[in-house]
Amino acid sequence: MNKMRLSFIREYLPVFLILSLALLTEFCLAADRITGAGFATRSEVIAQNGMAATSHPLATQVAIDILKQGGNAVDAAIAANAMLGLVEPVGSGIGGDLFAIVWDADTAKLYGLNASGKSPKSLTLEYFERNNITRIPPLGPLPVSVPGCVDGWFQLHGRFGKLPMKKVLAPAIGYGRDGFAVTELIAYYWKRNAEILKKYPNYAGIFMPGGKAPAKGEIFRNPYLANTLESIAGGGRDAFYKGQIAKVIAKYMKKNGGFLTYSDLAEHTSKWVEPVSTNYRGYDVWELPPNGQGIAALQMLNILEGYDLRSKGFGSFEYLHLLTESKKLAFEDRAKFYADPDFNKIPVKQLISKDYAKKRRALIDENKVAKSYPAGNPAFEHGDTIYLTVADKAGNMVSLIQSNYRGMGSGMTPDGLGFILQDRGELFTLERGHFNTYAPGKRPFHTIIPAFVTKQGKPFMSFGVMGGSMQPQGHVQIIVNMIDFDMNLQAAGDAPRMRHGGSSQPTGQKMTDGGILYLESGFSQEVIDKLKKSGHAIKKTIGGYGGYQAIMYDAVNKVYYGASESRKDGCAMGY
Repeated sequence: MNKMRLSFIREYLPVFLILSLALLTEFCLAADRITGAGFATRSEVIAQNGMAATSHPLATQVAIDILKQGGNAVDAAIAANAMLGLVEPVGSGIGGDLFAIVWDADTAKLYGLNASGKSPKSLTLEYFERNNITRIPPLGPLPVSVPGCVDGWFQLHGRFGKLPMKKVLAPAIGYGRDGFAVTELIAYYWKRNAEILKKYPNYAGIFMPGGKAPAKGEIFRNPYLANTLESIAGGGRDAFYKGQIAKVIAKYMKKNGGFLTYSDLAEHTSKWVEPVSTNYRGYDVWELPPNGQGIAALQMLNILEGYDLRSKGFGSFEYLHLLTESKKLAFEDRAKFYADPDFNKIPVKQLISKDYAKKRRALIDENKVAKSYPAGNPAFEHGDTIYLTVADKAGNMVSLIQSNYRGMGSGMTPDGLGFILQDRGELFTLERGHFNTYAPGKRPFHTIIPAFVTKQGKPFMSFGVMGGSMQPQGHVQIIVNMIDFDMNLQAAGDAPRMRHGGSSQPTGQKMTDGGILYLESGFSQEVIDKLKKSGHAIKKTIGGYGGYQAIMYDAVNKVYYGASESRKDGCAMGY
């Protein structure tokens, strides 16, 4: 018996060691995300009366509390957004802009809100040229534009809200004074932001208590922001744009070399816009038109619809190659056409048409990388972050995204207000003759985009994916994961993602070398090797793949499904 046992060990031990090493290697490769495993997922959240999904558990809880107090989806979304500005300042805040898509159950219709702000009227293109500035810097006073978030709240609330704003903003005010525990991922990004922004006036005094960014588990308080929110709750949007808050912002900017003035703030207003859509295999996918980049997702879907992705399979070379090339094509148009429609005639209808997609699709080689693509020429007929979504018992659904742009924004922190001004103006180009050329009183190209899906004219899904140019790429991957690869709402967000970088940009940079294909953990080495052989420049990185939240409505069982991915600290919750 012992000889047989010894013989068995001698024969199979090498095999066991090889398999163990392979599994260990696979585990190591699959653990290269900031949080979570290579592709870990869990069940969806399901509830009858209401659902909220945000990137922070406290914000999700606040949204549910507002719903239980008799508020509707819009009330809860505003409350959650205010809370996120406090607990997740690395991606949001009232110094930034906001976009939203609302499904109103009473009218059975989608409404779009563009709450992005304009550039300062006193800052001109000639100023940059006189000072030999060829690109608007990412930080400091020059990229600051009017923050549109607060006006966006009141536009949404005035049209759809139910509870008084004092009640809606009360949770964020309370947590601002009493404090909250900083979560893991937010602590990670807070530290990275603080190292860069601490040199700007007032930043460290508010966001670096004790001289450092708060670590995971530490209690952080922001009584300054609580006071500001209380003023807004009592005095309305004018308290921010025409009252003492506006005066403090204007004085601070003037003192620190900025151009944003009191009149810029006082004259600001949001815009109600018509969402636009394309039909992808029977589902209508809705985005907002430029100055945002939402229609890039629609362009990509139109191109991909011409391929049988289901037969190619998730994670296959064929799928990843076609996804990357369709992104490149859409982003060349993004670089050329997406901008403030008040300053340009933008051919949105043509860009998202099926005929145009067919022409662009013909440029793709299914086996080889394109180093560059030309922008299209559609004919004219005489566009780090937080995303949240909320649904209520009456059937109202809100898809809302809000951001300061680069993490915590410009670093410009007005005296005693508790928030940082955005740096969205960085996304203008200083190249004359471009759709997105800087001009006074102009909205910059925007990256933040909410999304919505309907089927046969009824609400199906409200969703979004955060993260700069990743957003339209993420939107497409979610839709394809669900429709082509039969993933459920949660798995569609947890599945490994790609992100292509290096395409031409609305700020003037051109793609000449095919760019870089970033792959998250979870794709096979065989596929990666094949992508390399076809000409893709591959790079692995632990971040930059977005943050997904979603709510889906099941009309048969009359329940909501909620999902929130593991790349963020948040959760979905229903009741």
